[in-house]
Amino acid sequence: MKVGLISSHSFVNPGGVKNHIIELYNHLKKRGIECKIIIPRRNKREDYGEDIIFLGRSWQLNTAGTQGDFCLVSKSKVKTVFEREEFDVLHFHNFILPYSSIMLGCSKSTNIVTIHANLEAMPIVRSMPFLVDGLAARYMPKIDGILGVADFNLHAFKDFELPKEVIPNGIDLYKFNPGNQGIPSFDDGKVNILFIGRIEERKGLIYLLIAYKALKEKYPNIRLIIVGEGVLENECKDYCKHNSLEDVVFEGTKEDVRSYYASCDIFCSPAIYGESFGIVLLEAMASGKPVVCFGNMGYRRVLEGTEGEGFMAPPRDQDGLISKLALLIEDAELRERMGNWGLEEAKKYSWDSVVDRIIAFYDKCSD
Repeated sequence: MKVGLISSHSFVNPGGVKNHIIELYNHLKKRGIECKIIIPRRNKREDYGEDIIFLGRSWQLNTAGTQGDFCLVSKSKVKTVFEREEFDVLHFHNFILPYSSIMLGCSKSTNIVTIHANLEAMPIVRSMPFLVDGLAARYMPKIDGILGVADFNLHAFKDFELPKEVIPNGIDLYKFNPGNQGIPSFDDGKVNILFIGRIEERKGLIYLLIAYKALKEKYPNIRLIIVGEGVLENECKDYCKHNSLEDVVFEGTKEDVRSYYASCDIFCSPAIYGESFGIVLLEAMASGKPVVCFGNMGYRRVLEGTEGEGFMAPPRDQDGLISKLALLIEDAELRERMGNWGLEEAKKYSWDSVVDRIIAFYDKCSD
């Protein structure tokens, strides 16, 4: 079997879809499956290795409170690559027009689509739901199977009669674990709260900053570490400056975040909407750290019905976020207990089991 993993998103910026594709690639290769990744190019300096195929161009868009991609590709170049590579399976990760549709139109392979996005939370889908139905009717005949990382990802495809399944995102327990080394400068006795993500509206960093301002007055021995960049970065830095917030550290974007998880005492993700899963929650949990978050739809799929549910606040509930964080700031034993709980819970999402399910799905759709 030879698999082509297709991303409609540039690899220039960090993101959950990018991480998912790279981990899937790594684990397919470990199973002895030949695999390559196809992505659009954002700039000429990109170089990710011989198994990355650049097809088309990507331009960054900032819409609806988040960063996105607009991608174009030449049909003739797609045909040339597909004829050369002879993929048995093409696995699309999200399906963004016109990039994905051109690829699909040129494909002679088994075509799988994983829906990572929470379609129901997208403003354009909420205002024009007929778009999904219309696009589905046009492109479904060439799709052999659909995966969602959560059940709600598949709601728009209830009439799809071929195989469809929910397979969650995976976590690499060899990469994220309590044995990773922290950053010495943060090991000074302060209680470190960590945020990792793009600094944009839907990731909700401003809510965490407001909560931190209130918490810092009561708990002066806390620090907030922010890993990421984005369109609201200057606005968030201005908030810190105007409110004289101390011990807030902006670290920028980091390719390897393991040392940051190892350095924190509490991980907080205040994303208010648009999350289809909770991969950053799992990374923190696998690192043995307690998590606090807003209960958006994606995060609820990870924490509802578990002990971690008690540390979700309703989206935009500022007081709720403050109270959840305060419980953990005050109680080191509670932090340890929730960290141990998260470590065990994360094992359910091991990439070793997730990739087995994906391979089985490939086989089912190829029959």
